[in-house]
Amino acid sequence: MIKNVKAPAQDGGLSIGKVAEMTGLGVHALRFFEREGLLLREIPRTGGGQRLYAQSDVDWLVLCCRLRDSGMPIATIQRFAELVRSGPGNEPDRLALLQEHERTVRDKITDLTASLEVIHNKVTAYEQHVREGTAAGVWAPMPPQ
Repeated sequence: MIKNVKAPAQDGGLSIGKVAEMTGLGVHALRFFEREGLLLREIPRTGGGQRLYAQSDVDWLVLCCRLRDSGMPIATIQRFAELVRSGPGNEPDRLALLQEHERTVRDKITDLTASLEVIHNKVTAYEQHVREGTAAGVWAPMPPQ
């Protein structure tokens, strides 16, 4: 779950702990994002080797998390990141990738809405049976014949 994604103004960048706190991602997940090429830039480090993130890195991570939470495969997020990193000129490719994912998410929502309707109808039926005291035996398993 994405938390507060805007950091107070801070010179020198955001530590991995602060970014973890802001995004709700663990430090291991943040390292995974970096290792898998999901970020738009190499994250700079202090002389002591500590990562220093910018607010733009946090904003990108939030987008990546939303894409992932909505079912976009890691490989597709990697492809999207590659396109963005490569700069101007491939916007139609980025758009096509996002449009395809939007269609996929809308189809999932349609399927989930249909499932929710069936579940809601069962809940309503069971509520009525419980209220009327007629729930005993409702859809009880039948012994083999």
